[in-house]
Amino acid sequence: MQVALKSLGCRLNEAELEHWANGFQAAGHRLTTIVEDADLVVVNTCAVTREAEKKSRQLIRRAQRRNATAKLVVSGCYASLQPGAVNELPGVDLVVRNTEKDRLVDIVTRELVAEAMPGSATEPGEAALFARGRNRAFIKIQDGCRHKCTFCIVTVARGAERSRGTGDIVAEINRLHSRQIQEAVLTGVHIGAYGHDLGTDLPALVKTILAETDIPRLRLGSLEPWNIDEDFFELFANPRFMPHLHLPLQSGSDTVLRRMGRRCRTGEYMDLARRAREMVPDMNLTTDIIAGFPGETDIEWQQTLDFCRAVGFSHIHIFPYSARAGTRAATLPGQVTAEVKKNRCRQLHGAARQMKHACMQRHVGRSLPILVESDVGAMNGQPVRYGYSPNYLRVAIPVSGEFPPANSIVTVQAEYYDPVTATLLATIPGHVN
Repeated sequence: MQVALKSLGCRLNEAELEHWANGFQAAGHRLTTIVEDADLVVVNTCAVTREAEKKSRQLIRRAQRRNATAKLVVSGCYASLQPGAVNELPGVDLVVRNTEKDRLVDIVTRELVAEAMPGSATEPGEAALFARGRNRAFIKIQDGCRHKCTFCIVTVARGAERSRGTGDIVAEINRLHSRQIQEAVLTGVHIGAYGHDLGTDLPALVKTILAETDIPRLRLGSLEPWNIDEDFFELFANPRFMPHLHLPLQSGSDTVLRRMGRRCRTGEYMDLARRAREMVPDMNLTTDIIAGFPGETDIEWQQTLDFCRAVGFSHIHIFPYSARAGTRAATLPGQVTAEVKKNRCRQLHGAARQMKHACMQRHVGRSLPILVESDVGAMNGQPVRYGYSPNYLRVAIPVSGEFPPANSIVTVQAEYYDPVTATLLATIPGHVN
């Protein structure tokens, strides 16, 4: 059977897709990126905003239109919050809620696939990531969150915190590295809470992975700022632990942060950013910001703009506030109009571009080790292959001559920054075109 896996939303959804991909391959099935060729399509949905729910429905409908004969399985946060609505969408054969998604391959096999064990099931085969065109592995280390940010529906969709065993995580990374994967990204709903239910913690997990695997690159997904203690930055002394942190801020106004139920204030966040850069000179900081939270005044929004500029993020994920039924924020007074939210997003996008430009310009002229990606694009009419630096800056390298293959790590020289594509253009020293 050929299986197509589709997802939108967070890195955790990507990690779950990779887990399913390995499971389907182990059961003897083949992966395909072409929906029209699939016998089974699995869609992992998102519900973080109303727009995400809309895109989830569109993705489900698009999969059904492109291949009406394939079995269609839907999972993820939207499917968990609105299982009845998803079941009623044309072509949906099975809904697997988040509470059961770790067993999705077994459930699909039992419910939709005739029991069979093709010969290929016992063969190692190609790593699922490569079959799906990916060069890094997203490793799910935990699920769920015990905190109740007033805007967040994910805690409802994902449930209580639960951590994956350290040995299981190490074994998965070693297995992927044996198949030539060079970078692992630890992800979850609230990775800073890792191990609270197991008597351990995230720093201990990172130390164990670095000690018991040889994977060249290890990085973290989104990490709440209140989960970082004084000793955390010592982990970056190991060059295999990548110097990039995505620390969700959500607002640069303390009054808005209180209404959001966030556990970190701007002063604490600024101290954290300064400490990160003092202890790890190449540290790259990125964040999330919500524009137009209920009751957000023009003064509070200006505080957010000023604070973001003061921190100097290289990238900001910007979200217009989306009211989610079942959250406290949806009941708060002072809901902001769509037009105001749109204008605020536009303002922050402009500031974010300036910050990215400043960050990228600081790297021009530097040597950077790049993990070469599989995708090929074009810049200024010239074919290029992309890659990412250790601190997660996007780099393009002209494709010519005997170019290093995808998934290799090469050292390049950053020549200039192209603001149109938000990419550093680099060359390989000594490479003959």
